[in-house]
Amino acid sequence: MLKRPTKRTTLISLAVVLAIFIGSLSWSIGSVLAAPGTDSVAARLAEWGRDHGLGFVVTAGENLQYWLNPPKIGGKPTGTELQDLNGQTVSPSPLPTANPTSSPTPTPTPLVPIHDPLQPIVSPALNGEGTFKTVVKVNEQPVIQIAYLRPDGQHTSYLSGVAWMSGSQLTFVQHPGFSDPGHLNLWTQPSIIPVAQRASLVATFNGGFKIKNSRGGFYADGNTAGTLVKGAASLVIYADGHSDILSWSGKKPDPDIVSIRQNLALLIDNGQVTPNLDKNVLANWGWTLKNEYFVWRTGIGITASGDFVFVAGNALSIQSLANLLLRAGSVRAMELDINPEWISYMWYTPGVTATSPIPHKLLDFARPADRYFQPTSRDFFAVYAK
Repeated sequence: MLKRPTKRTTLISLAVVLAIFIGSLSWSIGSVLAAPGTDSVAARLAEWGRDHGLGFVVTAGENLQYWLNPPKIGGKPTGTELQDLNGQTVSPSPLPTANPTSSPTPTPTPLVPIHDPLQPIVSPALNGEGTFKTVVKVNEQPVIQIAYLRPDGQHTSYLSGVAWMSGSQLTFVQHPGFSDPGHLNLWTQPSIIPVAQRASLVATFNGGFKIKNSRGGFYADGNTAGTLVKGAASLVIYADGHSDILSWSGKKPDPDIVSIRQNLALLIDNGQVTPNLDKNVLANWGWTLKNEYFVWRTGIGITASGDFVFVAGNALSIQSLANLLLRAGSVRAMELDINPEWISYMWYTPGVTATSPIPHKLLDFARPADRYFQPTSRDFFAVYAK
């Protein structure tokens, strides 16, 4: 006959269960905090919460923070981006060539503007607003140019950055993150830019939402994380070195496709912004932070000539992001990641050696400029000279 447990035995059992729970929780959070990379403590805890059913708590906290600190209305930009474009050298080191020398030359190569200026959105325009300057050259040909302009008539103290990238002179490489998509054994590329690949590196930029929130998949090396979704906006890299942005056909990837990164739906198609972007924004354009708000956002588009434009900025709505991508010449475009912890765009100039290029931020976002020289938790793209 079983004895009825005593009150003392019950309390001991509860204490043991509680201790196991706390220990497991501590181990789980501790492993996240101890992971490599440059993710902040806040970002690591937020990602842990979302992965453990606490996404609603994280989102509520982000919304509260936004409500307490909304983007500024009016005013003028206080950064140095436009000052740099109005006569100063944008990058402090010489512009890279296809075969960088082991040491930089004393005098920077003159910056050569070739891209037509972008028509500013806000009038009157600031001096230099919308004007492109070359920051990277390959074989004396400009391959990356940057410009800055204000995103709308309200948030006039913020500058959005636009980076033009030559589709004929550059090639993209898709890298996985060690947490997302994870499963690094499935992919040829690592979650870091290896030293051996840095000599011809000219730029890097962030990928899309976490795979489970992207309404699409991550494909490389014949393997897929998530699911490739028909109609999803897709950045596709081909074996011959060219890339494209398109709405996925739904068919199995052809052998000439190296990688695919899907994220939501196209913002721009056939040179037209998707209608009604401000309708059902939360459901259609992401759950991380209420997307009807003006927050840090990134997106990438392809032009009619096959070049690429990357847009990043604070105080952007989904509509203003699409407007900027269209103004920069996109015929097809997609949103990438949002929120200050996850966005980045860097271009690179020669360092002391060919394999130690110097990164330069497009804007003053939260992540360090050398983010991708260390293992990173999220997927990203590297851009190389062909």
